[in-house]
Amino acid sequence: MSTQVILLERVEKLGNMGEIVSVKPGYARNYLLPQKKALRASKENLAYFEAQKKVLEAENEKAKKEAEKLAKKIEGVKVPVIRQASEAGQLFGSVNSRDIAVALAEATKEQIARSQVDLNQNIKTIGLIDVDVVLHPEVKVAITVNIARSSEEAQIQAETGRALIADASDDYYEEEVAEEQAEEVEAQADDAAEEQGEDAA
Repeated sequence: MSTQVILLERVEKLGNMGEIVSVKPGYARNYLLPQKKALRASKENLAYFEAQKKVLEAENEKAKKEAEKLAKKIEGVKVPVIRQASEAGQLFGSVNSRDIAVALAEATKEQIARSQVDLNQNIKTIGLIDVDVVLHPEVKVAITVNIARSSEEAQIQAETGRALIADASDDYYEEEVAEEQAEEVEAQADDAAEEQGEDAA
């Protein structure tokens, strides 16, 4: 069973303003209708939409232009978020859409709502994570959330483009370096011993 609604704005993967689409009743009831993104496709609502169409389109175009101006200010911004984490990079907690919205607002001095941060699940590790910010149904920008244990680490991550974590590959690399250094010291000792032997002879 599905419910027909009239879209009052563009909804990603669903349709554009003015289109009549079929959706699951729960999606209409819990999201589209309370968020004022759609109206039930009744005869009365169809008449209302047609009467208000020009006004709605003008309001949408105005909001879109404002969103495009804001997009130019925040697109590509690297937003530092400082959190406690283990050496392996696991956060003692998580970073959610509200945390990102607050950090982005602090970094850009622009008001960003948590609902505009498109985050499927909370972030639980340090590193550089690309996140979309939806400023308008037709305007989306990407930012980079730089989660680190300190401001210094955040700066290093921003410069190197990689997370500062101690993982198995790092341990392996350190062991390889240590082994090479030990072999070098041993070779130098052997060379010294040979030279002493030659001198004694």
